[in-house]
Amino acid sequence: MNDPFGIHLSLKNLGIHSTNLGSSTGLTWLDSGASYFSSDSPADGQLIAQVQGASEDTYEAIISQASVAFEKWRLVPAPHRGEIVREIGNSLREVKADLGKLVSYEMGKSYQEGLGEVQEMIDICDFAVGLSRQLYGLTMHSERPGHRMYEQWHPLGIVGIISAFNFPVAVWSWNAALAWVCGDVCIWKPSEKAPLSGIACQYIVAKIFAKHGFPEGVSNLIIGDYRIGELISHDSRVPLVSATGSTRMGKLVGKAVGERLGRSLLELGGNNAIIITEHADLDMAIRGALFGAVGTAGQRCTTTRRLIIQANVYEEVKSRLATAYSKLVIGNPLDEKNHVGPLIDQDAVKNYLIAIERVKAEGGKAVVEGGVLAGSGFESGCYVKPAIYEAENHFEIVQHETFAPILYLIKYENLQEAIALQNGVPQGLSSAIMTTNMREAEAFLSVAGSDCGIANVNIGTSGAEIGGAFGGEKETGGGRESGSDSWKAYMRRQTNTINYSSQLPLAQGIKFDI
Repeated sequence: MNDPFGIHLSLKNLGIHSTNLGSSTGLTWLDSGASYFSSDSPADGQLIAQVQGASEDTYEAIISQASVAFEKWRLVPAPHRGEIVREIGNSLREVKADLGKLVSYEMGKSYQEGLGEVQEMIDICDFAVGLSRQLYGLTMHSERPGHRMYEQWHPLGIVGIISAFNFPVAVWSWNAALAWVCGDVCIWKPSEKAPLSGIACQYIVAKIFAKHGFPEGVSNLIIGDYRIGELISHDSRVPLVSATGSTRMGKLVGKAVGERLGRSLLELGGNNAIIITEHADLDMAIRGALFGAVGTAGQRCTTTRRLIIQANVYEEVKSRLATAYSKLVIGNPLDEKNHVGPLIDQDAVKNYLIAIERVKAEGGKAVVEGGVLAGSGFESGCYVKPAIYEAENHFEIVQHETFAPILYLIKYENLQEAIALQNGVPQGLSSAIMTTNMREAEAFLSVAGSDCGIANVNIGTSGAEIGGAFGGEKETGGGRESGSDSWKAYMRRQTNTINYSSQLPLAQGIKFDI
């Protein structure tokens, strides 16, 4: 293939060669004998590599190796585990440009967004290093004399991570970095639509573990489709499954894990809205809405899909957005002059076109018409026009998440109505309000305000920092990853009572004398 952006060199720098394209436990790459997946770039339609999928035998080999590794890894003091994660973060700093380029080329997001995704990995490693000295429990006063109580946290074991194509590396790192400092080992199934980014990360990480003499199996990669996800979800040897993807997928994972009384951490669909009030700084509101709606070509779970606009500023917002959309430059994501790259594949394009047909059929009116781009530079067939439609919140298509750059404009009169519209969808991930009015902002953040896991004031719905817990409510799944106290999901709590007296009193004053 033509290589104007140096992707071949980046692959070489990341250690990706034809001899190691598949599943692995540590630095051991496994030949499963199974069929191959094609990694095709949506940027130009070119085949990047063939990646071998895993068989059930491969899965069993990786699970066995991970189980053995956990027995040793859990005994390493948490601060020492943190030092390993520190080195992983430093290694990511060294390859940030190359890994960001691979993410951009394989997935289709802009190079700047690819770099930002790698920076998220670096940031969560830094967070996890500090966390390794802060896995705090509580001490409690006992009602019984000569007793003390406390709680402590122990690692769970094997953490299964199922990640989506739109963030092919960052969301894995949110889970893995925390799981490692908590004493867990990880098995990662990246999206089969972006497997090379996962292979690159596994190679980077496994070298660090091997350098320090830790057993293979602390970090594991398994390539495959939904069938590998099913194996992980049904496996009682995997006490926690963290899955990112569609609500449909999450329901299947949650059911499978729940039936064996395991734990699931689900990060599923979003249908995110920005409320723009008549007191908003409209320059700020337009910028926030623009990136929120078209960033990653609308393929973020936090993408802005609905703008709920106060009637007095509705026409001005609509006009200014249309003007802003006319200035967007669409093209190869590695060219930094371009704002918007391609959708991930032809299936995504079909879903985009179906959504446009449906919103029109339900009565929606085009503000900026959508469509598929063709011609020079668009040979992959995955480039589409970011589109805007006036709609009603109750439209069936508006109630669903379409993973594409389609923005719906909805008019409102008063803030109570706006909040009801914002909350009036099955999903509950991210939300925002644009206002300079303190009362409006506080009402939006109150118990009667946004029902989402993320609620922002005067910023958009996307672009979460790693310091806060990330996740949502309702059909978004209820999981929390990344910052705050999300680490508790990767550990088991144990309450301890110690009697240092010479008596054996019972709690609640119960007498049981013989």
